[in-house]
Amino acid sequence: MATKIHNMSIYDIGIENDCRELHDSWDQRSNRLVRVLAGRNPMERHQMKGIYKAIYGEDLVERLETIVVKPVNRALSLWMRDSHERDAVVAREALELGDTNFKALIEIFVGRKSSQMFLIRQSYQARYKKQLDQDIINIDPPHSYQKILVALAASHKAHNTDISQHIAKCDARRLYETVKDNSGAIEEAFVLEMLAKRSIPQLKLTFSCYQHIFGHNFTKDLKFRNCGEFENALQTVMQCICNPPKYYAKVLYKSIKGGESDGALERVLLSRAEVDLNEIQRALKGKYGIQLTEAICERTFSDDYRDFLVALTTKKAH
Repeated sequence: MATKIHNMSIYDIGIENDCRELHDSWDQRSNRLVRVLAGRNPMERHQMKGIYKAIYGEDLVERLETIVVKPVNRALSLWMRDSHERDAVVAREALELGDTNFKALIEIFVGRKSSQMFLIRQSYQARYKKQLDQDIINIDPPHSYQKILVALAASHKAHNTDISQHIAKCDARRLYETVKDNSGAIEEAFVLEMLAKRSIPQLKLTFSCYQHIFGHNFTKDLKFRNCGEFENALQTVMQCICNPPKYYAKVLYKSIKGGESDGALERVLLSRAEVDLNEIQRALKGKYGIQLTEAICERTFSDDYRDFLVALTTKKAH
């Protein structure tokens, strides 16, 4: 039974009206759900869940999940989750696939602050009764991405938050020593130790110092080697660390051209819509000549799903 909430501000009344419209939309076309939910920022979505619970006595996200009969409803249920809860769901799905989606995991461990990773781990454990880090350690068969993820997990737990120019220069020179002769495999032990002990901002500074000292980036030196699985995985991680817009533009391009095989388009839009999606769209247009909204509209999505994804492309960073 619906409940009337008293002592609400005009702002809260607007959210209450949205909640009532949502409740009246469950058995109708989902375009009303898209219109109500897509335009709200994280704080408003959080308030909406609280007000919906107060009025109808049920969890809004759980209600969305019960009507997952179309892609848009699943996307909306993820959108309405707090970011750390969404990341926990994405991480679990990445681990449950027959072929582990390492890129989805890398994007989380590279793109989130340590405080956010703490919340993601908590949410993962609460929802799945498992430890995220342990599930990564248990990936079978083992993979180079797995080694890097284990190192990044350690980094989020133990790194020094201060950024040191001196350490960055020392690490850059040590990296150069591992690739200067262009023979044999890279010194994995040092690279993994560096990834485990340095924060993401510190690593980014290290790779920047490498380019400043040696006149080219570390990725270029890797390409001149007879790259194996570890070197290829490291290149992807470096791209995600050093230039996120360029990295995500490449992910979107492959998803658009490859026919959306791993949910990358939805994953990137949901995770970056309120972070740096405008920069990503500029990189996509500049490097590949693709306008993201046009590419989405040209796909064979249902109208509601297409409209939701397009709405995400217009969100502002917070």
